[in-house]
Amino acid sequence: MSDAGKAVLVREVVKDFGKIRALSKVSIEIDEGIIFGLIGPNGAGKTTLLRILATLLKQDEGEVRVFGYGLPENRVLVRKYISYLPEDAGLYSRLTGWENLYYYAMLYYGRTSKALEITEIGAKISGLSEKDLNRKVSEYSKGMVRRVSIARTLMIGSKLVILDEPTSGLDVFSAYAIRKILKEYSRNNSVTIVLSSHNMLEVEDLCDVVALINKGRVIVQGPPKDLIRAYNGRNLEEVFISLAGEGM
Repeated sequence: MSDAGKAVLVREVVKDFGKIRALSKVSIEIDEGIIFGLIGPNGAGKTTLLRILATLLKQDEGEVRVFGYGLPENRVLVRKYISYLPEDAGLYSRLTGWENLYYYAMLYYGRTSKALEITEIGAKISGLSEKDLNRKVSEYSKGMVRRVSIARTLMIGSKLVILDEPTSGLDVFSAYAIRKILKEYSRNNSVTIVLSSHNMLEVEDLCDVVALINKGRVIVQGPPKDLIRAYNGRNLEEVFISLAGEGM
């Protein structure tokens, strides 16, 4: 694997939690400017790998590089290039959606015009109306909370955005809205988005490249349509079931 044009390189990564092996010799590569999906069932190791990329965990073995910088030794530098949204991330319920965005922008830019500019970008990304953005988050649906949370993560303009299960638990309309936000943002800003999902059918149209992971091992990686064609499946779910059933 060469670092040229790669946002992420992972080589033979192992991560154990006590006697449990969460990741076993995982290798993936992610080109810059694409939406990459780490796809697999709950407990497959997706969150563990994302937390390593987000500099929140250290691998026990193997090599991890983000934009050419090795982890964990360059974690302080890498954090300047990434934004991470965990699955259980929330907002301040007593603040409005707009106030949540502004508060986050101020963490980066203080009480400046730049913070206001970034907040307006976040408001636009969320796709929510001015009326909804001025409501308390305590009145929001889960889908609205997720839209503001993702907008908050994207608006800073990081080169690499890491999202853990961004559509988990959402109804079909909210999940569609999130996918639309991500596709439009990626297309318009040429950023790299890495996301995890256990919903294999939903990511076929969203992700440029996916890695199917099961029991801490990457089974296969490639563009969804190429994988479906190569393994004679009708969809990614069938490909996964076929490969996972071979003892992976």
